Amino acid sequence: DLSSAGFPFGTCRTVRIAGQPVLASRISYVGESGWELYVPSEQAPRLWEELIGAGEALGVGPVGLGVYGTTARLEKSYRSYGHDLNQDYSVVEAGLAPVKVKAAPFIGRQAMVDQLAAGPRALMCTVSVDPRPISGGEPGYPTGNEPVLDSEGRRLVDSLGRPSYLTSAGPGPSVGAYLALAYLPIEHATAGTGLQVEYLARRHRATILAVGATAVFDPENQRLRS
Repeated sequence: DLSSAGFPFGTCRTVRIAGQPVLASRISYVGESGWELYVPSEQAPRLWEELIGAGEALGVGPVGLGVYGTTARLEKSYRSYGHDLNQDYSVVEAGLAPVKVKAAPFIGRQAMVDQLAAGPRALMCTVSVDPRPISGGEPGYPTGNEPVLDSEGRRLVDSLGRPSYLTSAGPGPSVGAYLALAYLPIEHATAGTGLQVEYLARRHRATILAVGATAVFDPENQRLRS
Protein backbone atom coordinates (compact mmCIF):
# COMPACT_ATOMS: atom_id res chain seq x y z
CA ASP A 1 0.00 0.00 0.00
CA LEU A 2 1.76 3.13 -1.25
CA SER A 3 -0.99 5.53 -0.22
CA SER A 4 -0.25 8.31 2.26
CA ALA A 5 -2.24 6.40 4.90
CA GLY A 6 -0.50 3.09 4.27
CA PHE A 7 2.99 4.49 3.66
CA PRO A 8 3.12 7.78 5.62
CA PHE A 9 5.85 10.43 5.50
CA GLY A 10 8.97 9.29 7.35
CA THR A 11 8.37 5.59 6.70
CA CYS A 12 11.12 3.38 5.25
CA ARG A 13 10.29 -0.06 3.86
CA THR A 14 11.42 -2.58 1.27
CA VAL A 15 9.04 -2.79 -1.71
CA ARG A 16 9.20 -4.63 -5.02
CA ILE A 17 9.34 -2.76 -8.32
CA ALA A 18 9.35 -4.86 -11.50
CA GLY A 19 10.22 -7.88 -9.41
CA GLN A 20 13.30 -6.42 -7.75
CA PRO A 21 13.58 -5.37 -4.07
CA VAL A 22 13.90 -1.62 -3.52
CA LEU A 23 14.43 0.21 -0.24
CA ALA A 24 11.86 3.03 -0.38
CA SER A 25 12.20 5.95 2.03
CA ARG A 26 9.14 8.24 2.13
CA ILE A 27 11.13 11.45 2.44
CA SER A 28 11.93 14.33 0.13
CA TYR A 29 14.59 17.02 -0.25
CA VAL A 30 12.41 19.04 -2.62
CA GLY A 31 9.30 19.58 -0.49
CA GLU A 32 6.98 17.32 -2.45
CA SER A 33 5.35 13.98 -1.71
CA GLY A 34 7.65 11.21 -2.88
CA TRP A 35 10.33 8.67 -2.08
CA GLU A 36 14.05 8.16 -2.21
CA LEU A 37 14.75 4.73 -3.72
CA TYR A 38 17.85 2.67 -2.95
CA VAL A 39 19.12 -0.33 -4.93
CA PRO A 40 22.54 -1.83 -5.69
CA SER A 41 24.20 0.17 -8.45
CA GLU A 42 23.90 -2.65 -10.98
CA GLN A 43 20.11 -2.58 -10.60
CA ALA A 44 19.78 1.18 -11.03
CA PRO A 45 19.49 1.31 -14.87
CA ARG A 46 16.65 -1.20 -14.91
CA LEU A 47 14.82 0.54 -12.06
CA TRP A 48 15.19 3.89 -13.83
CA GLU A 49 13.77 2.51 -17.08
CA GLU A 50 10.83 0.93 -15.26
CA LEU A 51 9.94 4.16 -13.46
CA ILE A 52 10.26 6.37 -16.54
CA GLY A 53 8.28 3.88 -18.62
CA ALA A 54 5.49 3.59 -16.03
CA GLY A 55 5.18 7.36 -15.78
CA GLU A 56 5.44 8.22 -19.46
CA ALA A 57 1.68 8.57 -19.95
CA LEU A 58 1.59 10.97 -16.98
CA GLY A 59 4.36 13.18 -18.31
CA VAL A 60 6.99 11.95 -15.85
CA GLY A 61 10.53 12.95 -16.72
CA PRO A 62 13.95 13.54 -15.18
CA VAL A 63 14.63 16.76 -13.28
CA GLY A 64 18.18 17.87 -12.66
CA LEU A 65 20.29 19.10 -9.78
CA GLY A 66 19.10 22.68 -10.24
CA VAL A 67 15.78 21.72 -8.63
CA TYR A 68 17.10 19.22 -6.09
CA GLY A 69 20.08 21.27 -5.02
CA THR A 70 18.86 24.84 -5.45
CA THR A 71 15.33 25.98 -6.33
CA ALA A 72 13.09 23.52 -4.45
CA ARG A 73 15.61 23.21 -1.61
CA LEU A 74 15.72 26.95 -0.99
CA GLU A 75 11.92 27.25 -1.15
CA LYS A 76 11.81 24.74 1.70
CA SER A 77 14.75 26.32 3.55
CA TYR A 78 16.60 23.00 3.51
CA ARG A 79 20.26 23.30 4.42
CA SER A 80 23.13 21.93 2.35
CA TYR A 81 26.22 20.58 4.09
CA GLY A 82 29.31 22.47 3.00
CA HIS A 83 27.29 25.54 2.08
CA ASP A 84 24.82 26.27 4.87
CA LEU A 85 26.13 23.80 7.45
CA ASN A 86 29.72 24.12 8.62
CA GLN A 87 31.88 24.26 11.74
CA ASP A 88 31.48 28.03 12.13
CA TYR A 89 27.87 27.90 13.30
CA SER A 90 26.10 25.67 15.80
CA VAL A 91 23.16 23.35 15.22
CA VAL A 92 21.08 25.83 17.23
CA GLU A 93 22.03 28.70 14.92
CA ALA A 94 21.26 26.52 11.91
CA GLY A 95 17.72 26.06 13.20
CA LEU A 96 18.17 22.29 13.49
CA ALA A 97 18.35 21.85 17.26
CA PRO A 98 16.19 19.08 18.75
CA VAL A 99 13.45 19.87 21.24
CA LYS A 100 15.42 17.90 23.81
CA VAL A 101 18.60 15.82 23.90
CA LYS A 102 18.09 12.14 24.58
CA ALA A 103 19.70 10.76 27.73
CA ALA A 104 21.43 7.86 25.99
CA PRO A 105 25.06 8.54 25.02
CA PHE A 106 25.90 9.31 21.40
CA ILE A 107 28.81 10.89 19.55
CA GLY A 108 28.52 14.66 19.78
CA ARG A 109 26.05 14.67 22.66
CA GLN A 110 28.08 16.98 24.89
CA ALA A 111 28.71 19.39 22.03
CA MET A 112 24.96 19.58 21.40
CA VAL A 113 24.25 20.13 25.10
CA ASP A 114 26.83 22.93 25.17
CA GLN A 115 25.41 24.56 22.03
CA LEU A 116 21.89 24.49 23.44
CA ALA A 117 23.10 26.02 26.70
CA ALA A 118 25.05 28.76 24.91
CA GLY A 119 22.12 29.75 22.71
CA PRO A 120 22.39 31.44 19.30
CA ARG A 121 24.37 34.56 18.42
CA ALA A 122 23.11 34.35 14.84
CA LEU A 123 20.23 32.56 13.11
CA MET A 124 19.86 31.08 9.66
CA CYS A 125 17.26 33.08 7.71
CA THR A 126 15.66 32.87 4.29
CA VAL A 127 15.77 36.18 2.44
CA SER A 128 14.54 37.48 -0.91
CA VAL A 129 17.03 39.43 -3.03
CA ASP A 130 15.95 41.98 -5.64
CA PRO A 131 18.02 41.74 -8.83
CA ARG A 132 19.72 44.82 -10.27
CA PRO A 133 21.13 45.42 -13.74
CA ILE A 134 24.86 44.62 -13.90
CA SER A 135 25.83 45.28 -17.50
CA GLY A 136 23.96 45.69 -20.76
CA GLY A 137 20.72 46.05 -18.81
CA GLU A 138 20.67 42.39 -17.79
CA PRO A 139 19.83 41.71 -14.13
CA GLY A 140 22.50 40.21 -11.90
CA TYR A 141 21.74 37.46 -9.42
CA PRO A 142 23.95 36.54 -6.45
CA THR A 143 24.99 32.90 -6.30
CA GLY A 144 26.32 32.65 -2.73
CA ASN A 145 29.14 34.01 -0.53
CA GLU A 146 28.07 37.65 -1.03
CA PRO A 147 28.26 40.05 1.98
CA VAL A 148 25.03 40.97 3.78
CA LEU A 149 24.60 44.58 4.95
CA ASP A 150 21.96 46.35 6.98
CA SER A 151 19.57 48.83 5.35
CA GLU A 152 22.12 51.62 5.89
CA GLY A 153 24.90 49.72 4.15
CA ARG A 154 26.84 48.52 7.21
CA ARG A 155 28.22 44.98 7.11
CA LEU A 156 26.37 42.69 9.52
CA VAL A 157 28.67 41.11 12.12
CA ASP A 158 27.44 39.10 15.09
CA SER A 159 28.70 39.32 18.68
CA LEU A 160 31.30 36.62 17.98
CA GLY A 161 32.79 38.66 15.14
CA ARG A 162 31.37 36.50 12.33
CA PRO A 163 30.37 38.57 9.27
CA SER A 164 27.13 37.63 7.51
CA TYR A 165 27.10 36.38 3.92
CA LEU A 166 24.79 34.44 1.65
CA THR A 167 25.48 30.74 2.09
CA SER A 168 23.21 29.66 -0.81
CA ALA A 169 21.19 31.54 -3.42
CA GLY A 170 18.91 30.76 -6.34
CA PRO A 171 15.47 31.29 -7.88
CA GLY A 172 12.28 30.34 -6.04
CA PRO A 173 9.72 30.01 -8.86
CA SER A 174 6.95 28.69 -6.60
CA VAL A 175 7.03 31.86 -4.50
CA GLY A 176 8.02 34.31 -7.25
CA ALA A 177 11.22 35.50 -5.59
CA TYR A 178 14.99 35.12 -5.79
CA LEU A 179 15.93 33.39 -2.54
CA ALA A 180 19.01 33.06 -0.38
CA LEU A 181 20.02 31.65 3.00
CA ALA A 182 22.24 33.54 5.43
CA TYR A 183 23.26 33.53 9.09
CA LEU A 184 22.21 36.89 10.51
CA PRO A 185 22.90 38.39 13.97
CA ILE A 186 19.95 37.66 16.26
CA GLU A 187 19.18 41.38 16.66
CA HIS A 188 18.52 41.56 12.90
CA ALA A 189 16.88 38.13 12.47
CA THR A 190 13.24 39.21 12.24
CA ALA A 191 10.88 38.50 9.35
CA GLY A 192 10.22 41.65 7.33
CA THR A 193 13.56 43.31 8.11
CA GLY A 194 15.11 45.11 5.15
CA LEU A 195 18.74 44.39 4.25
CA GLN A 196 21.20 44.79 1.41
CA VAL A 197 23.39 42.29 -0.42
CA GLU A 198 26.58 43.40 -2.14
CA TYR A 199 27.19 41.71 -5.48
CA LEU A 200 29.68 42.80 -8.16
CA ALA A 201 30.13 46.22 -6.52
CA ARG A 202 26.38 46.86 -6.51
CA ARG A 203 23.96 46.70 -3.62
CA HIS A 204 20.72 44.77 -3.95
CA ARG A 205 17.73 45.22 -1.69
CA ALA A 206 16.91 42.15 0.39
CA THR A 207 14.14 41.26 2.83
CA ILE A 208 14.02 38.56 5.50
CA LEU A 209 11.13 36.22 4.64
CA ALA A 210 11.54 33.56 7.34
CA VAL A 211 13.71 32.83 10.36
CA GLY A 212 15.06 29.43 11.34
CA ALA A 213 13.77 26.26 9.69
CA THR A 214 10.44 27.80 8.62
CA ALA A 215 9.97 27.43 4.87
CA VAL A 216 8.66 30.15 2.57
CA PHE A 217 6.82 27.52 0.50
CA ASP A 218 4.29 25.22 2.18
CA PRO A 219 5.56 25.99 5.71
CA GLU A 220 3.16 23.44 7.24
CA ASN A 221 4.59 20.65 5.06
CA GLN A 222 1.15 19.63 3.82
CA ARG A 223 2.50 18.66 0.37
CA LEU A 224 5.16 16.40 1.89
CA ARG A 225 2.55 14.50 3.89
CA SER A 226 -0.20 14.39 1.27
